[in-house]
Amino acid sequence: MAAAEAAFKPVKKPVPPVREAAAAPSVRELVSIRIDRAVLDYFQGDGPGWQDRINDALRAMVEKRVAAEGDRSDDIT
Repeated sequence: MAAAEAAFKPVKKPVPPVREAAAAPSVRELVSIRIDRAVLDYFQGDGPGWQDRINDALRAMVEKRVAAEGDRSDDIT
């Protein structure tokens, strides 16, 4: 009887592993984001390297905000 019940019990799906932060802070992550067309046109207007320019602009904003908030444990490096 136990063998028959075991055959029909639902199989538990494995829990996906928790994603940890990258080991090195300078490692880039592949992401997908939605950006207004005008913003995209602005950064693409200077040609290749537009993704780096977006990253640089975001980094500058984050560093400015972190500096304004004071020391935090998750500072941008």
